[in-house]
Amino acid sequence: MSESGELRIVLCTFPDREQARQIGTALVEKQLAACVNLLPGVESIYPWDGKLETASEVLAVFKTTRAAYPAFAEKLSELHPYEVPEILALAPAAAAKAYAAWVRASTGQ
Repeated sequence: MSESGELRIVLCTFPDREQARQIGTALVEKQLAACVNLLPGVESIYPWDGKLETASEVLAVFKTTRAAYPAFAEKLSELHPYEVPEILALAPAAAAKAYAAWVRASTGQ
């Protein structure tokens, strides 16, 4: 498998920056993610309990690996305040060799 195929980019929204920061920090400290970028100012529009909702959220972009992903997703689900958290894992088509190596090393691989 190519080095880029081992990486996962995980998107997850949070209700506010503080919760995103706390949970993101915990996942990086546990070496389940190499990095998390927090993007505030996201507006989400979605159906919930039979009505249309809108919310200001923070989008977190995590970098992890395919091997670390199961434990990462389990811990993120455990810590997340939402009943149904958005956890979307994407496999990049390409990644710089040095960056892929850093992500693997930062997640204990």
